[in-house]
Amino acid sequence: MTTIAPDPIDTASGFYGAPSAPTPDEISRMKAVARGDIPGDVAIRGGRVVTVHTCEIIPADVVLSGRHIAAVVPHGRLDARETVDATDRFVAPTFADAHIHMDYTLLTPSELARVVVPRGTTHMFADPVCLANVLGVLGMDLAAVTAAPMRIFQQVTPDVPRRGRYQLGGASVPHEHILDRITWPNSTSVGESSPFLDDAEMCELMSVALTHGRRATGHTARLDQEPLWAYLAGGVGDDHNAATWPEVLERVRRGMAVTIQAGSMSDYCEEILGDPARLGMVAQHLCFCADDKHIEDLYDQGHIDHHVRSAVELGVDPALAIRMASLNAAMHFRVDHLIGSIAPTRLADLQILGDLTEFVPSEVWVDGEVVARDGEALFTDADPVPDAARGTVNLGPIDATAFEVPADTDEPTALVRAMEMYDGYYKRALVAEADVVDGKVMTCQEHDLAKIVVVDRHQASGAAGIGFVRGFGLRNGALAATTNCDNQNVVAIGTDDAQLEAAVKALDRLGGGYVVIENGEVAAQLPLPYAGIISDQPWEIVLEQSREVNAAARAIGCPIHAPFMILAFVGLPGVPDYGLTELGLIDVTRQEAVGLVLEDFDGPPDCRCVQTGLHHAHGHAHEHAHETDTPQ
Repeated sequence: MTTIAPDPIDTASGFYGAPSAPTPDEISRMKAVARGDIPGDVAIRGGRVVTVHTCEIIPADVVLSGRHIAAVVPHGRLDARETVDATDRFVAPTFADAHIHMDYTLLTPSELARVVVPRGTTHMFADPVCLANVLGVLGMDLAAVTAAPMRIFQQVTPDVPRRGRYQLGGASVPHEHILDRITWPNSTSVGESSPFLDDAEMCELMSVALTHGRRATGHTARLDQEPLWAYLAGGVGDDHNAATWPEVLERVRRGMAVTIQAGSMSDYCEEILGDPARLGMVAQHLCFCADDKHIEDLYDQGHIDHHVRSAVELGVDPALAIRMASLNAAMHFRVDHLIGSIAPTRLADLQILGDLTEFVPSEVWVDGEVVARDGEALFTDADPVPDAARGTVNLGPIDATAFEVPADTDEPTALVRAMEMYDGYYKRALVAEADVVDGKVMTCQEHDLAKIVVVDRHQASGAAGIGFVRGFGLRNGALAATTNCDNQNVVAIGTDDAQLEAAVKALDRLGGGYVVIENGEVAAQLPLPYAGIISDQPWEIVLEQSREVNAAARAIGCPIHAPFMILAFVGLPGVPDYGLTELGLIDVTRQEAVGLVLEDFDGPPDCRCVQTGLHHAHGHAHEHAHETDTPQ
């Protein structure tokens, strides 16, 4: 196996993994402080410490030695050169996001830290799949470290581009590099893999990861029985897709941890934590994640602090809720010797709270220093955007004719495969009957049948995959983005081909980002020049731009809370029933290409999206989607 050095990551600086372990000199000094031989550097006195190992809250002083915790002792027992008064307040570990794609916040790591560190989150277990698919190894490196006081533990994306997904793809990361990277000190797990992919390379990666004590992060797509069991047998150790208590229980019984998701597309806190009496031992295997969460929702709702507040509001004991937000993730990813608790030799990553209901820290500490106070970061963005990360939108010549769907029929209508959005980014397969005009299948605004396209933006090939989708409610317009998961191509949804053309060309001029088209004109846009997926602006500016594009989407009829986040995942070939790449429609379960227009289908359509007054069954589409055998 080829060994690839970890350049350009500077292993002597930055907030991540192994360098956080104490040196021999630090250990010796901590022992001297704990014995009372020498004073500590700081003593946080008079507070009540949340001891997450036992889920107790005890009166204690926390004595620091440099960047570590030397001792947790009764009030007044040890000396220190500096004292912080925590009387009538609580001292708790900072929070960890157990699975996040930081790219989907639209922010650089430093800007993201400016938002979430003041809210108590200082640890990120992050999968760099987005940047990796645009920039390759460089993207993985850029997503692995930040100058901000936020620790990044990398979940190594298992394949770039995704294998078996019928696509051209963007950047490529050699399998040998991924095998090597999973052994690096800052890598704690394999990133989320597809439960529908089973090949020799994935088995080899899982074996290497497990051999080196690494976890494998899961994406079960809410499967059950044999498909789920087979996925677990491949080494996967956690899941952020479990949305109900039965799904959680099934996974934990089989040795998985469950990372409860609350992002821009879904929030499973109430469903899973709504009956605290049933948690029992399962609670020790629950942690929290955002997965995919835009800046607007981070600002309005919160990050992991939102999970903790929600848990306590639902009746979960505050100390247990904090454990789920800290120690559980650290233990699962085998870094609890570094982070996750207020305990000796752990890093002095802590927060001081006025109460255990709102969870608004008055101070946040990282490495024994105050980095945020009263909701404000005490640091600035120091992460540069390299020139190589700009100018990544490479569209070839393309116009509205690329989005036409020919129908080889003399009939006035045609049957097409379509998708209906539900529960965030999940898609039900539908058979829709649509008008045919001049030999082409049409969309239907009246019945919310829009056209979706995924366009190659990496190789200038002009390749465009086409599908039909319900659930966006658009009127005379289009939405488009350069953040299509996984490969970060252009994805656009529109009411007709002219609107789609306007949207795609607007993105090309913008150099990447989000655009809203109304009647052929740009109504709003959000530039994302960093690999076409991240802004180079302060979070305050990105927040306002996000509000503007979402408001413009609502103005053309879209009822979805986070339309651009959902748009990014409509084509994802790892979430049933259908996926869409730049090469066409995919049956997710079979991972096979399927045709868009049905030439031979005996059953009734699930919906009749025609303009001739025929009966349509939109009100029963959910039931039909389950009852009708999807054509293959």
